[in-house]
Amino acid sequence: MQHPAATGASLLDWLAWQESLNPAEIDLGLDRVRQVWERLHIQPPEGRVLTVAGTNGKGSTVAAVSAVLAANELRTGVYTSPHLVRYNERIAIAGRPASDAAIVSAFERIEAVRGDIPLTYFEFGTLAAFCCFSEAHCDAWVLEVGLGGRLDAVNIVDADVALITTVDLDHQAWLGDDIETIAREKAGILRRGKPAFYGDTDVPESVQAHAADLDAQLRVLSVDYSLTRADYSWSWQGHDERIEGLAIPPGGAAQLRNQALALAAVEACDPALLDVLRAEPDLLAAVLPPGRMQRHDDAHCWLLDVAHNPQAGAELADALREHPPETVVLGMLKDKKAADFVAALGVTPQRWLLCPTDGPRGASAAELAELLELHPAPRRFPGVAAALEAARDGTPAGGNILVCGSFSVVGPALDWLGLYSADTG
Repeated sequence: MQHPAATGASLLDWLAWQESLNPAEIDLGLDRVRQVWERLHIQPPEGRVLTVAGTNGKGSTVAAVSAVLAANELRTGVYTSPHLVRYNERIAIAGRPASDAAIVSAFERIEAVRGDIPLTYFEFGTLAAFCCFSEAHCDAWVLEVGLGGRLDAVNIVDADVALITTVDLDHQAWLGDDIETIAREKAGILRRGKPAFYGDTDVPESVQAHAADLDAQLRVLSVDYSLTRADYSWSWQGHDERIEGLAIPPGGAAQLRNQALALAAVEACDPALLDVLRAEPDLLAAVLPPGRMQRHDDAHCWLLDVAHNPQAGAELADALREHPPETVVLGMLKDKKAADFVAALGVTPQRWLLCPTDGPRGASAAELAELLELHPAPRRFPGVAAALEAARDGTPAGGNILVCGSFSVVGPALDWLGLYSADTG
């Protein structure tokens, strides 16, 4: 494939070239990407780099953190992955996806200094995000770890505040086969003497031990910060600050924990940043990234969620109690615990519609059906659109339709339903 820098290539051309350059989808390690990072001479904003790791809830936590920072008129750069529809979603500045031109310019800057150092698709994207944030003079960076933490490309930047949402079994081929080993990988984002937050009450021993080794200020839900839910609002108590009368977000208890974690991290940056929530207690009421507990009402009630592991399935089940689905559209990657996810979901729909997922880790509808014992017997479809059409046509008017299992299912569903905006992701 011809080098894109020599042809005035488009963003899509650059992405295709990157995939051909290093076909490894995941190649953990920081030596290569750190060498290129050092050649770029980018200076992150002092005191305002927040890095978020965890098995589930990263995207929602990132969204809450960035919403509070933006409400304080801080120009915020947000890096997340994977994307749902367009690559540009991964790199957002002041609430808007970066333009094709900005990302291409970043790739050109990286390529000018890379030399013969191989980079993966994800590493190119991570460095491009940092280039875009630097060019835009962002006041704060909010970074979502792609996989694990210790060896993830995001970790080349020192976090001023480290957040770990939850830890559960996922990506065992890369992170380890037990909770403690996986948790230690995620704790790799902690920095010596810096504040770190854990978004649940049961903290793995490996996280506690690593924090102690670094003299990091580990703060834990229900110990160092807390939340209290009332019928129509919730209250948050931090290290010094307290906020009452906050609007309850959609998504059940998991979203409350995510938002409480986000507020604790913001307090560690600057307690004064929380004043906006006293003035606007509804600020975070609808702050969820696309595809997370996203509801759409037309002739049916659609619920779209990228949940794809057992822990996320259980959290989604909590949110589904008031809206049990009559139809489920499901697609999952081969390396996910599909049977455990469905068991955790605990739904009994009238129809299961299975569709394929893309990429080398993708599973066909037939492969997915072999992994699951579903009742009634599932129907299989060659693509997401066909499954969605069948869901629309086969579900009675007013019925609930759940779409879940993978970014590569929920993303096309958002586009198919007309819910995707290129301006906001």
